[in-house]
Order: sequence, then C-alpha cells, then structure tokens
Amino acid sequence: MLFASADEFRSLPRKAVTVFGMAGVGKTRLGNIVRRADWFHFSVDFRIGTRHMGEYIVDNFKREAMKVPFLAELLRSDSISIQSNISFNNLDPLSSYLGTPGNPAKGGLPFVEYQRRQEQHRVAEIYALLDVPYFIERAKTLYGYDDFLCDTGGSLIEVLDPHNPEDPVVKALADNTVLLYLRGTETDAQRLIDRFKANPKPMYYPPDFLVAKWDEFKRLNGVVHDDDVDPDAFGVWGFEALLRDRLPRYQALADNFGYQVDAPDLSDVRDEKDFMELMCRAIANRPAMAASR
Repeated sequence: MLFASADEFRSLPRKAVTVFGMAGVGKTRLGNIVRRADWFHFSVDFRIGTRHMGEYIVDNFKREAMKVPFLAELLRSDSISIQSNISFNNLDPLSSYLGTPGNPAKGGLPFVEYQRRQEQHRVAEIYALLDVPYFIERAKTLYGYDDFLCDTGGSLIEVLDPHNPEDPVVKALADNTVLLYLRGTETDAQRLIDRFKANPKPMYYPPDFLVAKWDEFKRLNGVVHDDDVDPDAFGVWGFEALLRDRLPRYQALADNFGYQVDAPDLSDVRDEKDFMELMCRAIANRPAMAASR
C-alpha cells in the first residue's frame, strides 16, 4: 500500500499498518498505544508463541518437570497442568524455548538442537505473518475493529525477500497493510545491544549465517568444542552481528514497499493522534515517484 498523499491514507475508512525494525526499537509500545484507541494489536511473536509454537514450548516445560520425580508422578496422573503465560509484553516462554547454543552446564543447548528449534521458529514466523490478512478481517467481523496494527518481530526480514513483490510474505503484508520501518540510529543500536545483555529476546538466525557466525565465534575465542562455548557470550555477540546484517535489508523493504520514520521520533507518540501524524509525515516524506510503483 503506497499513497499519492498523506490525505489519501488519512481518509481510509479502515487502516492497517505493519511496523517493523530492530528488536526492541518500539514496535510493541506503538501497539499498546493504538490499542487504547480501538486498534486491533496483532503481535507476530505472540502468535508464534501461542498458535504456532505453543505446544513445543509447553512440552519443553514438561520435559524439565519430568526430571523431578515428585512432579513427574503428578504429571503422569494428570494431577497438575503446565502452561505458558506468554503475553505481548512477556515473551520469556518463547525465549526460553529457543534458548542459546553452548555449554549445557551454563544453560546452553546442543548446536544441532538449537538449529532444529530455529527451523521450527522460521516456519512458525512465516505462518504467523501469512495469518495477517485473516486477522484483519477477523478483527472487524468478530470484534468490530476497523483499524489494525501488525507488530512484527525483528526476524521478519529473515523470512522474506525485501526485493521481490511476489514473495508470499511480502505480498501478504504489502497488499493488505501499510509497511512502516522504525529506523534505528547507531545510538539506538548500541542501546538495544545493552538491553539485550540484560534481557535477551527470541532470536532467529538464517541457517547459513548462524553456522558462519558460530564457527567465527569459536575461532575468535579459541574454542574447539561446541560444548565449551559460553552461551551468554555468543548470544550477545551473535545479536550484535545479526542486527548489523539486518539493517540494509530493513531499509530495502521500506524503500521498495513502504515508508520509514526514525526511531527517536517515536518518543513523541503518546496517543493515536500522534501516531497518525507520524504516519502522515512518513508518507509525505517518501519520494513522490514511489507512489506510482
């Protein structure tokens, strides 16, 4: 969805926007703001962690519980139940399942198991993004919401081709929503890296990138065996490497199919009116020729 003018967007009777960018840049905060103004807030990570990976997550909890004889007996007799309390603002159940590869004594996963869970996440994320058109209509017909905001994960860019209009995920999003890139600055990037150290989020690496960075990390740190890798150290190092790798692809997606705003501008958004002004500025600032593509 590209527009000849901001007024064209403003006059839409029903609005649907997909926000994307680095993990932690402010996408969920925007969703929480517009939700107060009767927008339907669709969290891709929440959809992944419930509909598409919920059983994997809960089974992992049960697997750990079965290691405790007292809990194992209660589980076998259906005397207790275990569930995930994942929410839009708490993705820890998904993070704990995805984990980080490395030394098991430090909470790391075997690298092959980590790769298996990564593939599960890739498939789940694609399905969750392809759910967007259905949820736009579901939000209207079931709940009466006219307006819709899709809050994507940072790994959105890993499951689509930002240059291909026929890519299934690109097509599902661009045909049904306005794509808005929340572009972070170098300062934002460092802030997100610092935040990641304190509170890791679900991470997805493209398979070839993961293998290359895993081998590079071991080489740089003189580690021979996978089980000797410090999972926390790799998690932070890998996050920074992945973040830098994604930035030009985020930009390509915005250039080809959407709009962009600088992340610092989000600090001025306090309500739906501010968000609409932000959207209209983004549309007005896009080169006029882009609207004719």
